[in-house]
Amino acid sequence: MKDLAPRKEELDPIEIASRDEIAALQLERLKWSLAHAYGNVPHYKKSFDAAGVHPDDLKTLADLAKFPFTVKSDLRDNYPFGMFAVPREKVARMHASSGTTGKPTVVGYTKNDIEVWAQMVARSMRASGTRPGDVVHVAYGYGLFTGGLGAHYGAEKLGCTVVPVSGGMTARQVTLIEDFRPTTIMVTPSYMLSILDEYRAQGLDPRQSPLQVGIFGAEPWTNAMRAEIEQDFDMHAVDIYGLSEVMGPGVANECVETKDGLHIWEDHFYPEIIDPVTGEPVADGEKGELVFTSLSKEAFPIIRYRTRDLTRLLPGTARSMRRMEKITGRSDDMMILRGVNVFPTQIEEQILAVDGLAPHFQVELMRQGRMDEMIVHVEADPAHAAAEARAACGADLCQRIKDTVGVTVRVDVCDPASVVRSQGKAQRVLDNRPKG
Repeated sequence: MKDLAPRKEELDPIEIASRDEIAALQLERLKWSLAHAYGNVPHYKKSFDAAGVHPDDLKTLADLAKFPFTVKSDLRDNYPFGMFAVPREKVARMHASSGTTGKPTVVGYTKNDIEVWAQMVARSMRASGTRPGDVVHVAYGYGLFTGGLGAHYGAEKLGCTVVPVSGGMTARQVTLIEDFRPTTIMVTPSYMLSILDEYRAQGLDPRQSPLQVGIFGAEPWTNAMRAEIEQDFDMHAVDIYGLSEVMGPGVANECVETKDGLHIWEDHFYPEIIDPVTGEPVADGEKGELVFTSLSKEAFPIIRYRTRDLTRLLPGTARSMRRMEKITGRSDDMMILRGVNVFPTQIEEQILAVDGLAPHFQVELMRQGRMDEMIVHVEADPAHAAAEARAACGADLCQRIKDTVGVTVRVDVCDPASVVRSQGKAQRVLDNRPKG
């Protein structure tokens, strides 16, 4: 793989500023953001008043812990535009979640918000090794989902040529990669595996593809999956993080020269880690739930938003800004099996460690009598499709999960290409337990 690290002079000065400079800018912007939210969003005035705090109470960054959290239900309760801090006619664009678990969460952007968003995605892409003039293949979904348009505007801001493919039609994805010769692809990691399968189905060597950088986000993925993608495509695989409630993709990104966690762009987003049970802040380096406060958003300021993502904050390395460890899971998609907390990423790590299994899987939760049961449906790779080989792979995976995660599961090693493929975010967990 090529050395794609950006030169120091290519970086924004704030990326390598001192921690004192970053903190001073954060405090100035945080005071503005709290006042902006309090003065223009009835929900925030009500919640601040109920907690007995006022924006003027913020004297230091640590004072932010005095202010109440924002959670997803607050956004749904104020559907559609109740969380906007500017008149609707000042909103240049709206995005929304799919609404699969209730009303969609609607977010708005002013023209300046979109400009800042584009700058942050461009910064993320540059950190990933993408350069002005590169061709960028965007296979995130377009529409109300923030992924496609967020990546698109960022690539254009960086000065790239954009191929706005969106998701689906995997055979065409491969054809366009081979014909248009993009050096960067932006896509979910699970869908990248589908593209890898299609390369092989077409008899093409993925290591000979033009791709040099893959920028993967929208779902948790492991370092084991990174290693597989990098090996199979001879490309750099880096992690991008974002969520629509905070902005969209581009809140944080790995640097291609280190790949040691995602640097948070702290000039626009203030991170905290809290104990997910008590809500109390924990020190940098301790694992907990990630909380974000926006520092510059005009249309949709967000104050202490509980992301439900589990990670920890670490000192900066390639940049001065702090890093967040790769997301290990979410506090709201965590599975509890017979008292043990289990995340899909833990299952994925063990699958990737078994020679003979493909990285396509789903976890099914069922109830047998009074006991919950987990079945891992995973594909055999074509070279291990015989019954005896599949049985051996299944036994190996069962033991690995038992030894590392601490639960006993059933493993169903399926035929190659039998697990439903993702064309966006992978649906890793099927909960078929009785409701209620």
